[in-house]
Amino acid sequence: MITIPYLTALTTYFSYGLLFAFGQFRDFFRKIFDWWHASNLQGYAPICLGLEDFYIRRLYLRIQDCFGRPICSPPDAWFDVVERVSNDNNKTLKRTTKVSRCLNLGSYNYLGFAASDEYCTPRVIESLKKFSASTCSARVDGGTTSLHTELDVCVANFVGKPAAIVTGMGYVTNSAILPVLIGKGGLIISDSLNHNSIVNGARGSGATIRVFQHNTPSHLEKVLREHIAEGQPRTHRPWKKIIVIVEGIYSMEGELCQLPEIVAICKKYKAYVYLDEAHSIGAVGKTGRGVCELLGVDTADVDIMMGTFTKSFGSCGGYIAGSKELIEYLKYTCPAHLYATSISPPAAQQIISAVQVILGEDGSSRGAQKLARIRENSNFFRSELQKMGFEVLGDNDSPVMPIMLYNPAKIPAFSRECLKQNVAVVTVAFPATPLLLARARICISAAHSREDLNKALEVISRVGDMIGIKYFPAEPQKQQLEENRVKLE
Repeated sequence: MITIPYLTALTTYFSYGLLFAFGQFRDFFRKIFDWWHASNLQGYAPICLGLEDFYIRRLYLRIQDCFGRPICSPPDAWFDVVERVSNDNNKTLKRTTKVSRCLNLGSYNYLGFAASDEYCTPRVIESLKKFSASTCSARVDGGTTSLHTELDVCVANFVGKPAAIVTGMGYVTNSAILPVLIGKGGLIISDSLNHNSIVNGARGSGATIRVFQHNTPSHLEKVLREHIAEGQPRTHRPWKKIIVIVEGIYSMEGELCQLPEIVAICKKYKAYVYLDEAHSIGAVGKTGRGVCELLGVDTADVDIMMGTFTKSFGSCGGYIAGSKELIEYLKYTCPAHLYATSISPPAAQQIISAVQVILGEDGSSRGAQKLARIRENSNFFRSELQKMGFEVLGDNDSPVMPIMLYNPAKIPAFSRECLKQNVAVVTVAFPATPLLLARARICISAAHSREDLNKALEVISRVGDMIGIKYFPAEPQKQQLEENRVKLE
């Protein structure tokens, strides 16, 4: 739970209120001017209407240069950012021929596999020559190659489950599979900060949805007990099925799931556990097997394990791992398997090769070194940011570390000032976060050197002082402590 300082909350509300008031004022005059111009859509209802449209036009477009920045190189520790200009106050942005070489603190390249790799890249190129870029077919038609079969087995063995099924898109893995797992008469209990793909999948299922306070097992137990006692709405019959959905690492908070406690509660009340490991698989744990390995949870106690290949494996797609009966059922019922084009063969080969490197099956210790480096880099960077006085969310070992900005004016200020000093960061605001909780989300990679991290810390510290986002007192440096000690002596 984030506790916002009173003054910060007050000034943030005031800033948004000011933007809203001026936006409404401009919209009023816009309507007056529109009356004088004939429209080809007279009689039609506006296709874009509501607060979302207002937010895009009057708030987002003013700072859209901070989002969607195009790159023209692999998303390695450093990458090339294409510069853009606007001649209409940011309504439209045009690319230029200028390129800035920037330190990459925004990509999910946790283990550094997104760039060229001595083991993975040659095998990916060979698979492209052998299988082409796409199967142009669904898995149940002509879209299953030997690589897809090998990948299913590889993923199941890696995560420690009897079987697995792979889809071509991580988002779709949640949104398409949840409606197959549960329907009307079922109960989904979801963490309040679960990803949008889970939210949409749960809504599409037709099941009753309830949320529990973020990462709070005691509140989960309270919600479970109450709804088991009440039963289904109106009829009060027992629920057909109950699924509790959590994430391994929460992508906007950088926090690790309280998995041991949640698993124990679900066992007690006979509820299924659905674990989304999009940001944790490959990135945490001694051998990269995710939060189950990190927190000492037996994978047999997690009924449905979901994950994506876009973060730690430098590829695309997602997977569901579980019992053989579950995976066979999904192969006959899941739309992502039946109707969507199967994952690209080169992408499948990239995943297989990355897993082999992680497990040391390439004949080297590079995988272990990458896992050690991502853990060291993450913990070093987080501790240094906290020493500087920034409000940093998340837990140790997590490569995701949000720096709280709060005020809407500080979102573009932080992003633009960092870019001027060749550090590319991702800023996140409403609707991806609650209105008051805007932040910069830093993603650390095993590809970052200590020199890279020190440069990033210097830039972020300068920018933090400039725009006033060091909400806590900074720890005195060792040199200052030694000087004070000498003076006392």
